[in-house]
This record gives sequence, structure tokens and C-alpha cells, in this order.
Amino acid sequence: MLTDTADALWIAARDRAPIRPPTESAPGLGVADAYAIQQLNLRRSLDAGAALVGRKIGLTSEPMQTLLGVDQPDFGFILDDMVITGGSVDTSRFCSPRVEPEIAFMLRDPLRGPGVTVADVYAATHSVAAALEIVDSRIADWQLTLVDTVADNASSGAVAIGEWFPCTGDLCLPQVVASLVLNGTEIGRGTGDAVMGDPAAAVAWLANALAEFDTELAAGQFVMSGSFTTAAFVTRGDVATATIDTLGTLSLTFT
Repeated sequence: MLTDTADALWIAARDRAPIRPPTESAPGLGVADAYAIQQLNLRRSLDAGAALVGRKIGLTSEPMQTLLGVDQPDFGFILDDMVITGGSVDTSRFCSPRVEPEIAFMLRDPLRGPGVTVADVYAATHSVAAALEIVDSRIADWQLTLVDTVADNASSGAVAIGEWFPCTGDLCLPQVVASLVLNGTEIGRGTGDAVMGDPAAAVAWLANALAEFDTELAAGQFVMSGSFTTAAFVTRGDVATATIDTLGTLSLTFT
């Protein structure tokens, strides 16, 4: 069952052809099964030559939990070919993309749970940056449960990351304000404390969650800590912009 579901999601991503929720065809699937499915497709990607460069945390804020009707965070992986290095991205590589403003953490030191704290995260972080995450669902019409999105790599699509700034003691990430603008109109605004009280708390949560899989957050990798706002749909021709206090602005055009 797990392999069949992983295969279906792999094909859906490859062909940009969304499928019905896995929990419809396999109603017995649980969250642990979903992470096992996610790991199957991570291993398949790595075997095909991809490199693991980061992790993402999803559903960390109340707006995102409300949007998808869940009550807990989840996590996924980010591969090298998911990082957008220019100011534009081809919309056809996604099924049904949305954008979110986030803070990315670049780790200087590894973090291994259990017991990782917010202070540990700040101590291990080399730099932080404003970022736009493109979330995407291989589940048709975004009609999904927590189990479905976890199996689908936490609805990961791609990431665009702005300038990196040293993580110094004068940064107060719970108080920074993020703005999400689409085609010149602000459609979302939130503060860092919307992300589990502190974006670094989300990173600590992830490090501790990964400990259950005997996995750590590795030095040199980055972590997308979760959205400050709800996620906005984007289509070809749109320009999305994220601005985060003290961390600057980045824009992405969907071609």
C-alpha cells in the first residue's frame, strides 16, 4: 500500500497530473505511514541524483492550519532542483501553486533532537533570509487531510531565498513583520510570532520531530520555518513579493 501510494504521487508530480487523496483509496493510512511514503520518494529522488539541501516546516501558523483544516505542523524535504536561483519560475512545473512568505534559517551546526530548544536553534544558525515558498499539491483541488499532505512531501513545490543576513543577537524574529504582495496588492501580513511563537521554535520542533526518524538537521542545510500568512494562489503572469522587516524584499515572476 505504501509503495503504491508513493508511486502514484511520484507519477503525479512527474506528469503534473493531480490525483485523488491517498486517504480515499487507502482510508487506513496514518501520519506515520504518510512520512514513510514521503521517505520512499525522497530516497527515489536521491537515487536519481538529486541532493538534499534543506527541509521545510508547514502548517505552523493559525492561518495555514485554518486554510487546510489541520491542527499540527508537518515537514518535508527540499532538493537542489527545488531552489529557484533567478527572479522567475516556469509555472508549468507545478500543479496548483501557492506562495507564502517565510524566514529561512541556514545552519552552521547540526541540530539533533530530542530536547532542542529555541536557544539551541539561534546558536546553531549562521544566517537568516526572507524567502518565498511555493507550495504545490499533487492532490486534486487541494482537497486533502494532514495525512495526504505529509505523504505529498508536505505540499512542497519550490523556494526562492533572498539575501542572507548574519543571525545576531539584535534580531527579534517574533516581532518582525512579513508582507505578501501579489501584483502590487498586499494580500497578507503577519508577525513572526504567528509561527509557533517564534520561527526558531518551528526549527526546534522539526529537529525534535526528526529525532524520531534517527535524523538530524545537518550543518550547511537550510530550513524554511513556515508561513507568516495564508497562502495565495498564483498563475502565469503573476508577480509575488515578500517583504520581511530587517531582512529585505524578494520578488518572483511566474512565467
